[in-house]
Amino acid sequence: MRLAPPARRHTVSVLAFDGMAPFELGSVVEVFGLHRPELDVPWYDLRVCALERGPMRAVGGFTMTTEHDLDVFAAADTVMVVAVPDVRGDVAPEVVAALRAAHERGARIVSICSGAFALAAAGLLDGREATTHWQYAALLQRRHPMIHVNPDVLYVDGDDILTSAGSAAGLDLCLHLIRKDHGARIANAVARRLVVPPHRDGGQAQFVEAAVAGPATDDAVARAMSWALDHLAEPITIAALARQAHLAPRTFIRHFNRQTGTSPLRWVITQRVMASLPLLEGGAMAIEEIGTAVGFESPATFRHHFTRAMKTSPSAYRRTFRPTAS
Repeated sequence: MRLAPPARRHTVSVLAFDGMAPFELGSVVEVFGLHRPELDVPWYDLRVCALERGPMRAVGGFTMTTEHDLDVFAAADTVMVVAVPDVRGDVAPEVVAALRAAHERGARIVSICSGAFALAAAGLLDGREATTHWQYAALLQRRHPMIHVNPDVLYVDGDDILTSAGSAAGLDLCLHLIRKDHGARIANAVARRLVVPPHRDGGQAQFVEAAVAGPATDDAVARAMSWALDHLAEPITIAALARQAHLAPRTFIRHFNRQTGTSPLRWVITQRVMASLPLLEGGAMAIEEIGTAVGFESPATFRHHFTRAMKTSPSAYRRTFRPTAS
């Protein structure tokens, strides 16, 4: 009996440089570099690359070396830039050429935080919506006026090119990539390993010079959110959420918006859409039944909100993970 060849692993490359802060790079290594045999899917093959081989200093007083150069960087299936050395300086022409070559070859291009400046220097973001850390958004727009810079979101999915805001938003985007590649169940499992939410709502606006809510209101909003997650299939109103938080409705809305960057009902809709993903991927339930199971009042409402959030229909999403599904 002839055994089938093992499934090809999706290659991911990420660019390191001298003097970089390690958080974003470490996040990519944590998500894509660790072997995860318990998930029973072909995991990623990560290559950390650099412009030149040799020791590189990192913020914090340590050095690192890489085995791979820009040729390996440009040849990966997913090519990631997590930062640039100087947002006001020029990007190395070798890096620009590598990004252009990767894009022309059909690679998926991803930036985290100031890495968007490298993609912009390569001309890959012209005419597109993109994001970066809120501190750099105005500068990116001034330097590259052909980009539609959105400073309010955690990430932008342009299909072949994806950009995210700074630091922790890179984790949001990494989990989004896993969700696109392997589905919600696998993305949720990785999120649990990382002890982070599989999907965050709102955008960067919630983090820009926002007043820090007191512990009492933090707990109140968290209590209402936890209750909502346990009752998604039921009607959920502002009044019901406010009761769980022991706050007046207007006060609850104000605190909720400040902490999450979105409204309570929009957050509930997003949670219902997220809850529908594993049901669409793995079960035999009809799409109408799934919408009801996660709390949408009608199939039309489910399709509307799902398509708005996921940029595809429930049936098309199901076909992505179950090709024989009707």
